[in-house]
Amino acid sequence: MAKRLDLPFDPIARAAQIWEEKFGPADAMAAVTSIMRAQQLLLAELDGLLRPYALTFARYEALILLTFSRRGSLPLRVMGERLMVHPTSVTNTIDRLEEQGMVVRRPNPRDGRGTLAEITGLGREVAERATGDLMAARFGMGGYGTGELGQVFTLLRGLRLTAGDFVPEPDTADESPPDRAAGAEPAQADGAEPGVAGAAGGTAAAHGRDRAGAGSP
Repeated sequence: MAKRLDLPFDPIARAAQIWEEKFGPADAMAAVTSIMRAQQLLLAELDGLLRPYALTFARYEALILLTFSRRGSLPLRVMGERLMVHPTSVTNTIDRLEEQGMVVRRPNPRDGRGTLAEITGLGREVAERATGDLMAARFGMGGYGTGELGQVFTLLRGLRLTAGDFVPEPDTADESPPDRAAGAEPAQADGAEPGVAGAAGGTAAAHGRDRAGAGSP
């Protein structure tokens, strides 16, 4: 869990006040800074919840993505797309999980040069137990009600859409948030089910931390 600061004032609100005096409207700056700080807090709490399982959130996401696949295996290329991270980050994450006996690499029968990551029985067991703890903690978002969480999802979905994360289907511009971490689109090629895209909101930064070894057991 992130260290409590217990400051006598909100530093982001104070920065916004000074920003307005110096530069003008501070709403965008304050919103972005709040999101960045929230990411730090959530990653710290989630990694803390996963530490007993020798996982970081990046590795947990990879395991869950594999459990979502029909065969329990996916090409590394597909995993990178679904997790929205650089291929190097996926390779590093799978390396760690393989060392822990939670994933094995196998040749891809559909691509002679490709590699599949396949979840093991241990990986499935650990992912299931870890998921129970994360759900009990509501992924660190226990201070928000269901309706509020839906609003957060919808607001940030607009940012992701503008950035080109996905192309919405016709008549789904105001699509409601999913009821669970998995996406709701049809199964994909290579045996891939809809991606996690971040069980708690996408975590390219988490994968970067895993690559660097930060927060690793």
